[in-house]
Amino acid sequence: MFVCSCFGVTEAQVQRHAEDGACTPRQIASACKAGTDCGSCVRRIQAILGRGACPRREAADQGRPVLSALSGPGTPDALDGLDEAA
Repeated sequence: MFVCSCFGVTEAQVQRHAEDGACTPRQIASACKAGTDCGSCVRRIQAILGRGACPRREAADQGRPVLSALSGPGTPDALDGLDEAA
């Protein structure tokens, strides 16, 4: 089932990005552009993310940085501008 009609992103793709560590709609957008055009899919993305366990959510709940694990060689340029939440 398509979640983002603008970019043809499926629910399975959003789930895969979530399994890879994307825990917010912004991180999903960085991974596949879903939610960056008309925005009508953002609530659906939030619902999908709310259903599953996020591997980095536990670190965030403990106050540890979660995006630093995503940086390094091979990291997409789209993540360069993301900052850690305070």
